[in-house]
Amino acid sequence: MSAPPTPGVSTPAPPASLMDRLRHFWQRVSEGRQIDDLWSQFVADARATYGFYDRDVDWEEIHKLPGWRRPLHVARQFFWALLMKMSPARRVLLLIAFVLLALSVINEQMNLTGIAVMLFVLLLSLELADKVTMKRDLEIAREIQTWLVPSQPPEVATANIAFATRPQNSVAGDYYDAFYPNPEDREKLMVVIADVAGKSVPAALLMATLQAGLRTIAGENAPLADLVARLNRYACAHSLNGLRFTTAVLSEYNPVSRKLTYVNAGHNAPILRHANGAIETLEVGGLPLGIRTAADFETASLELKPGDALIFFTDGVVEAFNESGEEFGNERWLSAIRNLPDWDAQQTLQFLMGRVDEFVGTTRQSDDITCMVFRCK
Repeated sequence: MSAPPTPGVSTPAPPASLMDRLRHFWQRVSEGRQIDDLWSQFVADARATYGFYDRDVDWEEIHKLPGWRRPLHVARQFFWALLMKMSPARRVLLLIAFVLLALSVINEQMNLTGIAVMLFVLLLSLELADKVTMKRDLEIAREIQTWLVPSQPPEVATANIAFATRPQNSVAGDYYDAFYPNPEDREKLMVVIADVAGKSVPAALLMATLQAGLRTIAGENAPLADLVARLNRYACAHSLNGLRFTTAVLSEYNPVSRKLTYVNAGHNAPILRHANGAIETLEVGGLPLGIRTAADFETASLELKPGDALIFFTDGVVEAFNESGEEFGNERWLSAIRNLPDWDAQQTLQFLMGRVDEFVGTTRQSDDITCMVFRCK
């Protein structure tokens, strides 16, 4: 018969069972995610990785070969695509590891498998270290980028605004903004959406220069046509001879008169859904910013009515694709806008992005997705 516990003395906890330790290990590794979620994430990663290396494969040349020779050539080109992404020193290390592994298979007396595995693990650790360092830098860049776009929409007497963006990478080339150039003048609201050609860090840096130029010029109370012309000259100076152009829609809204004046510089035309269900697109403007210094831009104006919904978006919305590679497309987007309930801007935005999410599922996208809803009240 065991003695009763001594008062005031804590009884040590029994050692964790093997199942408890395994369960704790699995929770730590999987971060508590379900198998279905992990598998979906793996499939998305695998598809994105395949697309990354697939760009370096000469499929046209491979399709000229007899069927029985194609698998070997595909494997060889994928191997070279992988190899050439590494630094020269790591390429040599990888080749040595493969040679040692091959020798171990050919000659069982040469037990070099352990050395080959150690080299593979060393390579993996080096690549992971690079990825973690880059990810940390990208997260810092992403944090800085969030300072350049509004976290909350401004107060507007006759409208409400909502926006959402989903970068393809940690940082994005999409830009949206809604601000009063002169905080004391509430009769002029700038509403802007833009998409810098390219992705990731280069596009994000150009987006930052565009934002700085726009805010500076708008702060001088320049008319919209003059603002766009000056912004275009500024973009041309940073576009690498037109290679890094920017599509944009720049507009001014007067909350008192409900008048919206805009310029569409080669961007996806915003869609205006009137309260009566009629659809109108905002297409007047000119070339994308940064292509030609002396480009002409035309302005247009319209009067918004209570219940009207103006949808700004980037091409990542209509070009979003599902796991079969099928694009969401303009027709589905227009259908979603036609069927908008009579909600405020935030609910409208959730409705529209929900339609896109239902279509793409967990498929990783190749472009940034940005949408901004301007709803009159």
